[in-house]
Amino acid sequence: MNNALEIKDLRISFASDGKRVEVVGGVSINVPKGKIIGVVGESGCGKTVTALSAMRLIPEPPGSIDTGEIIFDGANILNYSDRDMRSIRGNRISMIFQEPISSLNPVFTVGDQIGEALRTHLNLSRTEEKERVIELLKLVGIPAPERRIKNYPHELSGGMSQRVMIAMALACNPEVLIADEPTTALDVTIQAGILELIDDIRVRLGMAVLLITHDLGIIAEVADEVYVMYAGKVVEHGHTADIFREPHHPYTVGLLHSVPDLHENKEMLNPIPGVVPSPDNFPEGCRFQDRCPLVIEKCRTDEPPLKEFVNKHYAACWRADEVKVES
Repeated sequence: MNNALEIKDLRISFASDGKRVEVVGGVSINVPKGKIIGVVGESGCGKTVTALSAMRLIPEPPGSIDTGEIIFDGANILNYSDRDMRSIRGNRISMIFQEPISSLNPVFTVGDQIGEALRTHLNLSRTEEKERVIELLKLVGIPAPERRIKNYPHELSGGMSQRVMIAMALACNPEVLIADEPTTALDVTIQAGILELIDDIRVRLGMAVLLITHDLGIIAEVADEVYVMYAGKVVEHGHTADIFREPHHPYTVGLLHSVPDLHENKEMLNPIPGVVPSPDNFPEGCRFQDRCPLVIEKCRTDEPPLKEFVNKHYAACWRADEVKVES
């Protein structure tokens, strides 16, 4: 098997005002072994919910994984018991969550929190656990790890807290790492260091990475392939270079145009007009129709399928052949 993780036709809904509202509608994502796969889109598009589903962390109720499969090591983990999932979660599949400061427990030391994953999944002595924690802190580039293991989260900077979160996720040498907005709220130089760290560890450990972000700059820098999500759907998928060079969906073009260009003397940004529709009010047909400059009547009645247009480059748009990055 070339894929470390496969998400197939995933549909997720949540209870809202006495009815079920679908927030992820038929998403499929392949994460090959040893590769970084990016998932990009605006807030509310379903990126994080999709990532949480791969860890079986969707709260049920109010959430529900209605259909689909999540294949890991040849089996559908949606059929696993809670006990089986606990043996995988944090061990063979790990996740770096958003906002490290809020994810770390303020009343336990850094060493205790990293050591928890080791105590849960590995039969180590106290001495071996301490040595492994120090080794992990060295791996993620934290200076003086022997001293830092005694620190509490409030004693760390934002960048250092994020590195601790990465150390926790890597504690058991996972086969799949899910990174949900791993550089949010960090300054540019620290962002670069975190991305370089994740890529370096990926190479050294041979793990697969599912990188969730809204930042196209991050995708361009580290991802091998990218899935563009909009309103709970994948609207484009392909190799990163192909997506940036020749996008086939108007939403992807809008995302690319909305990125500030410091080399051009522009007085204004180019945001995508309108807002993402609410999950309880998704339009019929294409969900991007009200914001799309290429909309035609067919877009308002028929939902476009995700279709291959060129070699392993897919888009869900009735006018995909007409889409130009300059448009």
